[in-house]
Amino acid sequence: MTELKKTLPGDFDSVALQLPEALRKEGFGVLTEIDIQKTLREKIGAEMPRYKIFGACNPSLAHRALLRDMDVGIMLPCNVVVRQAEDGRTVVLAIDPMATLAAGDAALRPIAEDVRARLTRVLEHLS
Repeated sequence: MTELKKTLPGDFDSVALQLPEALRKEGFGVLTEIDIQKTLREKIGAEMPRYKIFGACNPSLAHRALLRDMDVGIMLPCNVVVRQAEDGRTVVLAIDPMATLAAGDAALRPIAEDVRARLTRVLEHLS
């Protein structure tokens, strides 16, 4: 899997609180926030490290992509994961849209490049 990834010394809660603002600065809103650790504990009694999925969307970029290919909705929203690593650090990652969105349609490449640049800057905003 090709992803954009950053490992931070900060604690999970601090990073998870910073992420929505970092996304907002790049034109994304958070549509969903899924606490995987809590959900798996409640649904199947499984224990795992802290893990949240943020479903982020940039409406303008999503609209441009959908105008090009209505099936691209399967890639929306852009999921950004915040997870606790075994060593106590916090990992933030997102799928690289150049490996997904741009892979199937050359016309989507400029949009994927824009999304990739924005997600890269989101990671840079986190500390």
